[in-house]
Amino acid sequence: MRLILLGAPGAGKGTQAEILSRELKIPTISTGNILRAAMREGTPVGVQARSYVDAGKLVPDEVIIRIVQDRLAQPDCANGFILDGFPRTIPQAEAMEQYGIDIDRALSIEIEDETIVSRMSGRRTCRECSQTFHIVSNPPKQEGICDFCGGKLIIRKDDAPETVRARLEVYHTETEPLKAFYSSRGKLASIDNQSTIEATTAEIRKALEI
Repeated sequence: MRLILLGAPGAGKGTQAEILSRELKIPTISTGNILRAAMREGTPVGVQARSYVDAGKLVPDEVIIRIVQDRLAQPDCANGFILDGFPRTIPQAEAMEQYGIDIDRALSIEIEDETIVSRMSGRRTCRECSQTFHIVSNPPKQEGICDFCGGKLIIRKDDAPETVRARLEVYHTETEPLKAFYSSRGKLASIDNQSTIEATTAEIRKALEI
């Protein structure tokens, strides 16, 4: 199954992608994680991407498309994949089609902007492996420590309220039109945000009939 997860920053795409990846036994391709690793390592593409991310802007299409193409060509994507964070724009979606990257469903998690601002203020990210937690809805077993690798949990700069609002503005302008793009192809499924992670997962299962 080839899936795309749509939704504003903080809508819970990463969390749901991890759950679906385990259930469907297909990899999650998170462009955010790939880019954060590149920025942390100081690679040329990482340095380029940091100036955009820190300003709450989208990384240029040519950078993202190059990364995603290479990743989807790997053997573990042969039976399907979950794209989290890509495509973000209509040109990226069109480029995917041009390169023969087809998808089965685009899942759009719907959530209010103010809920996102409140939610992201509680998000914590592992400095080492980029796993994410939330102090209320998905807390680590030990405060400030990653469950997976033992790394230190930090508040990312792009989770600050002012940066979140800038990212939401970009989302509504650049990414939200993808809902109409995939709806016109009969591939969109809208998922209303639920009060718990488990309830949102249940709605996704219904939409995918799994």
